[in-house]
Amino acid sequence: MRESEPLTGEPLALDLVNTRPAGADGRTDLLGTPERLAAWLAVEADRLDLSAESAAPTEADLAAVHAVRAHTEATVQSLLHGQEPPVAALSALTDAQRAAPAVRELTWDGGAVVPVLRRTGPLGVRLAALLAEAAADLLTDPAVGRLRECEADDCVMIFLPAHPHRRWCSPARCGNRARVARYYQRHKQPTDPRR
Repeated sequence: MRESEPLTGEPLALDLVNTRPAGADGRTDLLGTPERLAAWLAVEADRLDLSAESAAPTEADLAAVHAVRAHTEATVQSLLHGQEPPVAALSALTDAQRAAPAVRELTWDGGAVVPVLRRTGPLGVRLAALLAEAAADLLTDPAVGRLRECEADDCVMIFLPAHPHRRWCSPARCGNRARVARYYQRHKQPTDPRR
């Protein structure tokens, strides 16, 4: 996995927060352009109900997603450090959901009445609502108390461990680097003290 690829597989809200990994020059924004947002949406397509969406994201859509990400990250960071989340962040996440609420539209599938969740409005507003809803699901889940930051020195990723001994965001990303570093430390040649 390359550093420029988003870490996925966590709850959707954490996948969003984790689109700002640490790089050599500080934090990198993997959703820095509408095109990069479109690529992330494609990766997350199975968890986003955007199947009928044909419009490419715009700068305004990107700004709406960035706002939800910032509020989600502020709240998650507060919880990680045992602090009360910022009221403004919680309010903004609630407001984002209200801007494009999900309505269960009833349709007939040929054999039964089935509900299909629909949101109306511009793409950015719908994305913000969906991502704010994912944040609300994460933040109100009792498992939120298990959130952890990756223990790798140069990593800022956050994850929800399924196993209590998990220490890294990804075995491929940080776990291997930590294991290689430990191996190197155990096996490096001692320096000659006479030099």
